[in-house]
Amino acid sequence: MPNLKEVRNRITSVNSTSQITSAMKMVSAAKLRRAQDAITQLRPYASKLKEVLENVTATMESSTGSIYAEKRAENNILIVPITSNRGLCGAFNANVIKLTNRLIREDYAGKNISIFPVGKKANDFFKKGNLTLFKENGEANVLFDKLTFDNVAPFAEEIMAAFANKQFDKVVLIYNRFKNAAVQLPTAEQLLPVEQSENTSISSTEYIYEPNKEFIVNELIPKSLKIQFYKALLDSHAAEHGARMTAMHKATDNAKELLRTLRISYNKARQAAITNEILEIVGGANALKG
Repeated sequence: MPNLKEVRNRITSVNSTSQITSAMKMVSAAKLRRAQDAITQLRPYASKLKEVLENVTATMESSTGSIYAEKRAENNILIVPITSNRGLCGAFNANVIKLTNRLIREDYAGKNISIFPVGKKANDFFKKGNLTLFKENGEANVLFDKLTFDNVAPFAEEIMAAFANKQFDKVVLIYNRFKNAAVQLPTAEQLLPVEQSENTSISSTEYIYEPNKEFIVNELIPKSLKIQFYKALLDSHAAEHGARMTAMHKATDNAKELLRTLRISYNKARQAAITNEILEIVGGANALKG
């Protein structure tokens, strides 16, 4: 039977932890609301813009297409795993790292792999391995501190320039796609080259372009790629707060259950101590009478 002081100290410690996890849950819930609004507003625009460009590029000849739609032998692959800067969000970061390692081991086995980690957790994990880091200074870790399109665009432009210069033949984004507060879907999405639409009925439709189709494609594709990269970051940002809110909710429930068990244990120990004291008093009184 543990003594009363040990149980009392554990109750105090667990109660403090419960208050912290409850406060973190409330903070994540408030941040999740803003992040969810941002991604739900951007997602329809980004999806439609991507669909339009896929359809347009599908009707163009390869000689007149954009450099960003050029298909090459996939020898040099750039993988962009997007994680958070902080922990305490369940399996959120582990799922991205696990999916990245699986792609490297299975889908891109034997290829030249480079990693562009976004988020402190991804940067800390992959810099310890033998993989080549596209950026080693961790500048992308500050993106989530002020997540705006203007701050994200320079990193997207750097990736696009590396692809245009044939430093990489394919660029893949790996992130948690936000579904709801309790569900985040680990997703691998091809950023470059731009994929062509497989819907032939739409891609074969004739339109009138001004000034011409090539000009529109070359102007819109860079903007679309920046939007896709920005959308992935917004998705990951909303998913992070959803995962943290869920993790902290479960941690708070576990702390309450542990407190209930500790209080029962405390009451049992207290009752046993009182019983022992009574027995000692009665025994002492009998000894004096004897």
